Amino acid sequence: MKNIVLVVAVHPDDETLGCGGTLLKHKARGNEIHWLIATDVKESEGFSKKVVGRRNEEIEQVTQMYNFNSTYKLELSTMRVDEYSMSELIESISKVINEIRPSIIYLPFKGDVHSDHRKIFEAAYACTKSFRYPFIKKIYMLETLSETEFAPSTKEDSFVPNVFVDITEFIDLKLEIMKVFDSEIAEHPFPRSIRNLKALATLRGATAGCEYAEGFVLLKEIS
Repeated sequence: MKNIVLVVAVHPDDETLGCGGTLLKHKARGNEIHWLIATDVKESEGFSKKVVGRRNEEIEQVTQMYNFNSTYKLELSTMRVDEYSMSELIESISKVINEIRPSIIYLPFKGDVHSDHRKIFEAAYACTKSFRYPFIKKIYMLETLSETEFAPSTKEDSFVPNVFVDITEFIDLKLEIMKVFDSEIAEHPFPRSIRNLKALATLRGATAGCEYAEGFVLLKEIS
């Protein structure tokens, strides 16, 4: 059965960091993949026309590289998601979810250190109630380098994956896609380096018994 997959990316590049290989695998298996980008950079908020233009070019290029079935942009102010009411966020995300009707949804980790991530998780998770969104059958949280690993080291906030996806076949393309976001990556030991992405995939692969993997926290599965 074909699945309809939605990834909720707080910032463009989160989808690649957290589940890029998994999205490519979904697509290779004939599933639909959809990209919801929550935040955007805007000239009205101090970003240059060049930066805004480059970000739009990156999103277009990445959309083509994944061959997303659709890309949605909520255009929330980046680094200021906490200024929106929860009802505004839920309404915006719910509208997209009801249009796509995904069977599988990937969300940011609830304990990520970035407040944008936590607010979007809270709003998106509110849009997964089975009596209102019965088409959603699996809900996962993904890990985002530079955000997830800096969460407080407590039992409640630590990312402990319990689902692993072998992405060995797709690791090279995942890294090539990440390179499109050249302003978001830097050399090791910067968290979002190509070296660190590959290292994390190696670690998750060692847990899963394969060369490279991505890890997730399964929140709900309805069979």
